Parts: sequence; structure tokens; C-alpha cells
Amino acid sequence: MGERDAGKGLEMRKLVLSGFLASEEIYINQLEALLLPMKPLKATATTSQPVLTLQQIETIFYKIQDIYEIHKEFYDSLCPKVQQWDSNVTMGHLFQKLASQLGVYKAFVDNYKIALETAEKCSQSNYQFQKISEELKVKGPKDSKESHTSVTMEALLYKPIDRVTRSTLVLHDLLKHTPADHPDYPLLQDALRISQNFLSSINEDIDPRRTAVTTPKGETRQLVKDGFLVELSEGSRKLRHVFLFTDVLLCAKLKKAAVGKHQQYDCKWYVPLADLVFPSPEESEHCPQVHVIPDHELEDMKMKISAIKSEVQKEKANKGQSRAIERLKKKMFENEFWLLLNSPAIPFRIHNRNGKSYLFLLSSDYERSEWREAIQRLQKKDLQAFVLSSVELQVLTGSCFKLRTVHNIPVTSNKDDDESPGLYGFLHVIVHSAKGFKQSANLYCTLEVDSFGYFVSKAKTRVFRDTTEPQWNEEFEIELEGSQSLRILCYEKCYDKTKLNKDNNEIVDKIMGKGQIQLDPQAVQTKNWHMDVIEMNGIKVEFSMKFTSRDMSLKRTPSKKQTGVFGVKISVVTKRERSKVPYIVRQCIEEVEKRGIEEVGIYRISGVATDIQALKAVFDANNKDILVMLSDMDINAIAGTLKLYFRELPEPLLTDRLYPAFMEGIALSDPAAKENCMMHLLRSLPDPNLITFLFLLEHLKRVAEKEPINKMSLHNLATVFGPTLLRPSEGESKVHLTLASDIWSHDVMAQVQVLLYYLQHPPISFTELKRNTLYFSTDV
Repeated sequence: MGERDAGKGLEMRKLVLSGFLASEEIYINQLEALLLPMKPLKATATTSQPVLTLQQIETIFYKIQDIYEIHKEFYDSLCPKVQQWDSNVTMGHLFQKLASQLGVYKAFVDNYKIALETAEKCSQSNYQFQKISEELKVKGPKDSKESHTSVTMEALLYKPIDRVTRSTLVLHDLLKHTPADHPDYPLLQDALRISQNFLSSINEDIDPRRTAVTTPKGETRQLVKDGFLVELSEGSRKLRHVFLFTDVLLCAKLKKAAVGKHQQYDCKWYVPLADLVFPSPEESEHCPQVHVIPDHELEDMKMKISAIKSEVQKEKANKGQSRAIERLKKKMFENEFWLLLNSPAIPFRIHNRNGKSYLFLLSSDYERSEWREAIQRLQKKDLQAFVLSSVELQVLTGSCFKLRTVHNIPVTSNKDDDESPGLYGFLHVIVHSAKGFKQSANLYCTLEVDSFGYFVSKAKTRVFRDTTEPQWNEEFEIELEGSQSLRILCYEKCYDKTKLNKDNNEIVDKIMGKGQIQLDPQAVQTKNWHMDVIEMNGIKVEFSMKFTSRDMSLKRTPSKKQTGVFGVKISVVTKRERSKVPYIVRQCIEEVEKRGIEEVGIYRISGVATDIQALKAVFDANNKDILVMLSDMDINAIAGTLKLYFRELPEPLLTDRLYPAFMEGIALSDPAAKENCMMHLLRSLPDPNLITFLFLLEHLKRVAEKEPINKMSLHNLATVFGPTLLRPSEGESKVHLTLASDIWSHDVMAQVQVLLYYLQHPPISFTELKRNTLYFSTDV
């Protein structure tokens, strides 16, 4: 490590520690809240009217005092070290000591189930204890506005179980950012080793929310996985909560509960795993076609949601009325719920061999394979078919509420305000290579990121033919809209046409592995590439990533150079080439129209960055081999080069000077006034800009004509190109960045609308436009 890197690493180390310290403080407050009622309860236990017996108190609060003392001591020793930070400070011994005291947790975990049952029994039989255990007051962190929050005893008793796994994660992060020659390094390694051994020893019995319900074979039935899925039922989309138990899949919906009453689930259907089969591609052919909502409607809805989000932020900043905020939040929930129901399009079919088939729609292949794998794992056991009596079904459905691990529908309005809003900007990912395949195959990877609560596929590497060690080395630029995770899926490509499925969006390519990582805003926002490995069932995929935030990607650096075409004024280039439209624009467009116009997601799927850089160099050098290179190059790279050219212009194609006027023009509501203004603005552009813009416009319209095949509508294309052709100038964006993502989303909506306006407009000819220099009124 160089001096600077070491400094950066230690800076990260401090960030990791201060984050951990904050969560440690919350944890101590939670333990304190648990201990608070213990003393008065003990005091009454020996009187003539005890609330609980001493035995019951011992069982419920078993080891909590010891755990509290261990953590309090750890916190008190670590806190000053983080506050008076010095990069040479050592604190590995504190973590080592904490790890050596994990035995207390073992005792706690062993007793946990009985503690919960006892607490439950006591609150049923004792009203006073029920009152106490329903609302324990946890004090908020020192610097927070919240003085207290109330939490149930059951939730607090789960905290120590959660905590062990949390400290192991922190040790991982600390080791990552501690130089190997730092005195803490071996101590932290030791602490991690102890914690991991401890975790694997108790992992078997650590998740006690899976309370027991017995199966027909007399074994305990446990909940293995649950989550919200969209079911296509009688032709309409319904949100379901699906529960996978060790021997049965249960599809339920939440009943509307009366105020103050416990929510309950209603069983829609269940399939014993012994009877559950996944239909083969041939069987799927006879299934009804899935009606897919056009992308532009989904994009419109995302923009609406972004706009409401910024209104909520504004209201909050101006200390607006809570009624107004509530109203906006309700509107946001409705819109997000619509998006959640209507965006998934990947079919996941389940068939009961004694009858019905069911169809879920998922937003990503990742989810689908997770559900499928979880079910197939359970089906390896010797399972028996059965029918549940109505009482058994009621008991099982009744247990869902307590057992579920996913509590909230994945919409923003369910998130706490203090949860990270995710990242907005561009994530650059290089997929390097993969190892661990047993036999040669044709392999490729796809990348997914989450956006608005669900995942979407954003990029795909080329297929590496017939190998066990694919070397893709492809770079992608992925746009993030509030994303928190990146997923990588590795597929084996299937070229066997007979296996192709008529269900148009069903991939028959086989998933070889999949993995996911959190995009931690602190770790990702570095100028440098950050290399990482994702492990998935024995396969390791190496990749690197770096992140550019929105504000960084808005900066344009005017070029000093007069040679080349990238970053050079468009008027300079056309003059030098004696052309009306820059050669690079004409060539890229010609190539896309020749062989990319039917490519699914053209202009949306990003090309490989190294290919794009190679093309950029060739165009800049005005190399003789341009045409040969273009005809061999992956079409997404050519599309990417065109986008990059427009993005790197020293000023956007529609100019800085006219930007505010375009924003005002598009906001006009009278069609005739809007038409006049929008045409007048085009006329005001310098000739090279205008001719190039009209040339691009006609091309994009031709691309959209193939929407049934390439899935790119005018709206999709406007979303891709709008922000590239229109941007606020440097001075403007400085002012804007105070509310970066909110204003940004509002601006982007308008930029997309401007381009969409021209795309939907009847053909505009340069000569006509110039001839009508008087304001012309057309019948609109």
C-alpha cells in the first residue's frame, strides 16, 4: 500500500468503526430496556401478589444482564478510541475479548425458545405482564431527536441473536480496511475465526422464529422462505404473500384487519411439495400469454413517484403540514403499489400434479431461481403427499403471521426515513472472469440492480464459448435510481433450438450461479476501481466497480484540443470535415440501422466499455480502419459510442444558452403556444447542432418503429437520450445540486419530455423550419 492508500484504508476503518459504535449504542439501549422491568418484577415476586414467579423471571431474562455488561464494557473502551481518532490506535484486543465471551450467547440461544414461550404464557395469563411486555421503552441514540421508541419484549429478545451475526460482518469489513502489517490485523483475524466457529456451531438452532408445526410424518414443519410475489389469477395481477414450509407451499393474502386487531392471513391455495412440479417448456406453451405493460408506462410511473418524493422532501424541509405530507405519501404508496404489481414479467409456473397450475410473475430471474432452488432442495427429502383438514390449514395459516420474515411490501413508503435512500448516478462494473466450472460450457453473465423496490436486468456480457475459465473483461456503465444492491447471475447459453420456449420472456438458459452484494455508499464512492469476488455455489466471479454520483456525471470539461472529435465543439468538427453532420454520428447510426435495429434493448443495454474506448480512439485518430472495425464490433458498443459522443460534447447538443427556454417551453399547456415555442427554439440552434439533431431524431423514430421486436419505444429512447442532449449548464447545476436527486429527477423528467415532444412530432425539415422564420401557427 502507498502512503495515500494506507491513509484511505484507515479512513474507511474509522467509518466502519463509527458506524458499528452507533449500532452498538442502540443495542445497549435495547438490552437496558429489557432489563428495566426485571428489578420491579423481582421485587414483587416475593410479595403476596407476584406478577411473575422468580423461576419465570430467571427464564425470560436469562443471561441478559451478562450480555449487557459485556457490551457496555466493550462500548466504553472503544468509544474514546474512535472519538480521539489516531490511525495507529489499536482496538483489536477489544474485539478479541468480545469474541472470547461468546459463550454467554450460546447459553442465551439455548434458552431462547423457552424464554419466548414463557413470556408468551405469562402475558396470556397475566394482564399486568402483558401490558409491560407489549410496550418496552427503548431510549434513542444520544444525538437523535427521538427520545424513546416502544418495542415489544418478543422483538427485543431476538436482538442478541441478530447481534452475533452483525459483529461478524463488522470484523470482515474491518479486516478489509486494516493494513496487514497493522498490530490489530492478527487480533481481528483471531476474533473473526472465533466468531465464525461459534456461529457455525449454533447456526443450526439460531433461527427460532421457525416455531414448530408438525408435518404428517410427525417431524416439525418449519418456514424456509417467504416473500411477496405477484400472482396472475383469473386474468388479473394480485399481490400474494407466499410461504414455503419444509413440505408445503402456501399462497396467502393479508386480510383487512379491524383497527387494533392482529392482522391475519387468508390461505388462497397450497400445494404439498410431494405434488409440486415445474412445468416443462413444452407444457408452458399452452399457458395463457402474459400481458406485459409497455415500458413507457412503467417509466412514466417512476417519474411520477420521483416527483412525489421530491415534493415530500420539500414539504419536510419547509416544515410543511403533516396532513399534506400524509396525503403525498398515500399517493406515492398507490403509485408504487401499481408499479409493484405491473412491472414483473418473468413467468414462474407451479403445477400441482393432481390438478391446478399457478402462475407468478417476477421482476428478475434471480428471484425465480431462488424460489425454484429452495423448493428443489426440499424435494430431495423423502416427502409424502397429504391433504390438510380445515383446522390444520387454519393453524398453519395462523402461524404465518408470527413466522414471516418479510413484513413489509417492498415500497419506499414502508421504509423508515433514516434508511439509506440508495445511490443515484452511474455504477461502472467490469466483469473480469470466472472460475470453478466442472466442464466446458458457453457462459455469460447478467447484472441486475434494484430500482423502486424491485430488481431489473441492466447489462449482459458476451457469451464466452466452450471454456471452464471465461475471461470476459467487459466494462458496463449502469444507471442507478436509488439502488442498494448489485446482483451477478452466471448462465450457460443454450443453442439447442428445440429447447426454446414459446413463452416469449422465459429464458431456457441455465443459471450456473448467482450472487448479490450491497452497494455501500461509503465504500463505493471512491475515485478508484474497487475489485471484488462473488462466490456462488462453487463458482467465483471476479469483478471491479466504481461509482460516479449524479453531480459528478453532470460536469462537462471543455476540451483544449482541436484535433479529434470527442469533446470538441460540433461546429469545429463539421467545419473541419466539411460535413453537415459529424462523420462519427453518421457512421454509428448507419451501422445500428444496418444490423442493430432489431436488437432487444438497443441503446438501453450498455456496450462493453473497452470496445467503446477502442472505437473512441479510432474516431479520434481518424483511422483508416474505422469501417472494418465498425462492421466487426458488437452493436451495443457502437450504440454506446454514439451516446458517449453526445455526452462528451463540451456543451450539450441543444446548448446551454437555450436550456432554460426548453424547460419553460415544454411546461406550456396550450398546444399552439407550445408548438410555436418548441419550433422557434429549434430555429435558434446553430446550424450544425440543428441538422445533427434532426438527423438523430429521424433515426430514433426508425428504431421505435421496430418496438415489437426491439422493445424500444419512443419513450424508452427519449429516456436514454433526453438527459444526454439537454443538460443544465455548470452554473445552473451548481445551484441545483443542493437537492441533488430530487431536483435531478424533476429536471430529467422535463428533459425526457422535450425529446419525446420532438420524437412524437410529424417530420421536421430543416429547410421548412428555416423558411418559416415568422412565428407560424399550425393547427394543433
